[in-house]
Amino acid sequence: MLGHSKMTTAGFDVAIVGAGVVGAACALECARAGLRVIVLDRDPIGGGTTGAGMGHLVVMDDSEAQFALTRFSCSLWNERGVELPPEVEYQKCGTIWVAADEVEMAEVHRKQDFYSSRGVAVEVLDYRQLAEAEPNLREGLVGGLLVRDDSVLYPPCATRFLIEKAQQQGAVLRLNSTVASLGSHGPVLSDGSVVSAGITVNAAGISSPQLVAGIEVQPRKGHLLITDRYPGFLNHQVVELGYLKRAHSVTSDSVAFNVQPRKNGQILIGSSRQYGNREKGIDALLLRQMIRQATEYMPELKNLSTIRAWTGFRPATRDNLPFIGPHPNNENICLATGHEGLGITTSLATAELLVDQLLKRPSKIPYEPYLPGRSGERRADA
Repeated sequence: MLGHSKMTTAGFDVAIVGAGVVGAACALECARAGLRVIVLDRDPIGGGTTGAGMGHLVVMDDSEAQFALTRFSCSLWNERGVELPPEVEYQKCGTIWVAADEVEMAEVHRKQDFYSSRGVAVEVLDYRQLAEAEPNLREGLVGGLLVRDDSVLYPPCATRFLIEKAQQQGAVLRLNSTVASLGSHGPVLSDGSVVSAGITVNAAGISSPQLVAGIEVQPRKGHLLITDRYPGFLNHQVVELGYLKRAHSVTSDSVAFNVQPRKNGQILIGSSRQYGNREKGIDALLLRQMIRQATEYMPELKNLSTIRAWTGFRPATRDNLPFIGPHPNNENICLATGHEGLGITTSLATAELLVDQLLKRPSKIPYEPYLPGRSGERRADA
């Protein structure tokens, strides 16, 4: 690691492979810390998983480690919200977790206790309050949990903003650069040349295992659909509580009701998950199931005109936590990958924790739960 004052004699202190939101956030944090940074990507800025995502900034509670990372990162996004340009479409709309029955309402109260005890602003909604908050939800839902400070944004423009801020701090961006592998002295490009760097950060998402051995990251496919503009139709990010158990299935395809308001009045409709499917094309049957699930919760969606459907791949780990920190077998290589569907949410916290480790400075939350060499993960030699 670089330490507080140790700078490499290489061309760059840090080379970041991947110009998605995680790589962009890492570039900005490194540049702000005074490190000489280069970002490499074969695609445009945010051209991979980032560009295919919803842009939901959400505090999650699947585990204490996931909660700590998502809450820390959401607080950083909220602090930065005032400086985000209009095209990022940042809005603090809040998330409503919808309960379809009394069993799910019990989960609402569990989540309320969990969040409230940790200082997150939440409110339990009964069926009347839920209907007032989102009039287009179907009748018969029993209530929900409003997480007030959750937000949404437009990921491609947010990523470009972070990259441009990093460039203003001296970072170098090199697109149309295919990285073939990562060596101890820097990324090796497809033409055999080496970009000399003291530390290389693998922020390549689903491509990260192709660059260095021993990374347990698998692509998890998802579908999204977007409508024409319908201002006032939807006020919050609205997610069914059943999403939580379906999202973590690794044995079968799943769909869940998850809708997001865009500032321009469009509605983003999700979501689906397929584990082990590497085909980029739209699965028509799964898309129909996703739409059916969405209209079950919000019937009026079927009367809206849809413009486009697309797919993307989320980089998933076995324990649903990202890898942030040095590769266990090569300290010249760091990982910032495996964020699955939370890369946009957790990008800013990932960047801070990574640079904390690089510079050996104190971190605001413990980084040990996200270390690539954590217990239970198999590793091969780098």
